[in-house]
Amino acid sequence: MSMRPLPAPAVPESMARVARAAFPRGCLAMRIRDEFGAVFESERFVAAFAPRGGPSVSPGMLALVSVLQYAERLTDRQAADAVRGRIDWKYTLGLQLADPGFDFSVLSEFRDRLIAHGLEQQILDAILAQCSKRGLLRAGGRARTDSTHVIACIRDLNRLEFVTETMRCALEALAVAAPAWLAGTDAVNADWLARYRRRADSYRPPKGEAERTAFAENVGGDGYELLDSLDDPTAPAHIAGLEAVVLLRTVWAQEYQRDARGVRWRGHKQRPPGAARIVSPHDVDARCGVTRGSAWDGYKTHLTESCDDGLPHLITCTATTPATTDDHQLTAAVHDALTERGLPSTTWTAATPARRSSFRLVHWASRSSGRSGRPVADRPCRVAATLPPTSASTGRPGR
Repeated sequence: MSMRPLPAPAVPESMARVARAAFPRGCLAMRIRDEFGAVFESERFVAAFAPRGGPSVSPGMLALVSVLQYAERLTDRQAADAVRGRIDWKYTLGLQLADPGFDFSVLSEFRDRLIAHGLEQQILDAILAQCSKRGLLRAGGRARTDSTHVIACIRDLNRLEFVTETMRCALEALAVAAPAWLAGTDAVNADWLARYRRRADSYRPPKGEAERTAFAENVGGDGYELLDSLDDPTAPAHIAGLEAVVLLRTVWAQEYQRDARGVRWRGHKQRPPGAARIVSPHDVDARCGVTRGSAWDGYKTHLTESCDDGLPHLITCTATTPATTDDHQLTAAVHDALTERGLPSTTWTAATPARRSSFRLVHWASRSSGRSGRPVADRPCRVAATLPPTSASTGRPGR
């Protein structure tokens, strides 16, 4: 898509009459237009669009729709329906009453463009600039920083499921990148088909502690045999650098130790600290965070808000970090970001794990839900088509 920046359209007179009749006292969306005018200029987002191609929906309008969508907690479909069917939204966007709006998929494409070109901060900056002009935000005031949980888009896995799923993902990647090598290598045996053809959370692990440990060490032995095969000079050079293979090496160093006595399950105190420990093969940046006894796998969003007396409390800075990052660790970075925007604060409060304030919303980005409503990272299973059949087992004793 291409974009030629155009000024935001004025509210059509006919649309204004209908909106005033429907909302004689106004509403949030209409007040935004009446008091702030066209909040977002399309020029802010030029870098995210090509100079040639088909015309695009106005990014200034999409930015405003995104803000209204967040304020009302709407899905992309609901937001697109609101543009098409709600009088107050048409008024705010300066659309004709008969305007058909746009397809809901445009909103996700717009967000992807913002992230890809590093322009996501432009939306918040534009709002803060409008607030500063109207005296709702001033430099040199008070600010505080607190954080809220962001649960990763992954299913919770126990430690045994985690290593099994990591091994399966590595085999899936190899089945795509080098199927002939995977089927022909001596390390692969028919027992792997039964063990890794399905996601680790789709079958029941052994119940007893000794049986679970033995199963985990079998998986560890499988992983080390696969890594040894990958290190063989006859293996294709490109597969050793596959992301899933690199992850397998990292996780095996994290969860296992191999010495003269064989492959052994590491004790909990022998594993890396939480800030460095991977928790899922489907999101290698997610970490396990714990706050006041509440644990989650994912991230934190740190929110800084102004808190001057007599003025509205406005979010002025955001940052997303691994779940193990405390608010006070971001103080310098947040202060620099606010100073760059002309909003330095003279008094600062950063919450600690022992003292949390009111940001308690949990943001959960999910693609598809599995058991207990938790998100699942679904991937096609190619291992079953690559590994030998179980009837021709050449497995090792006890495996």
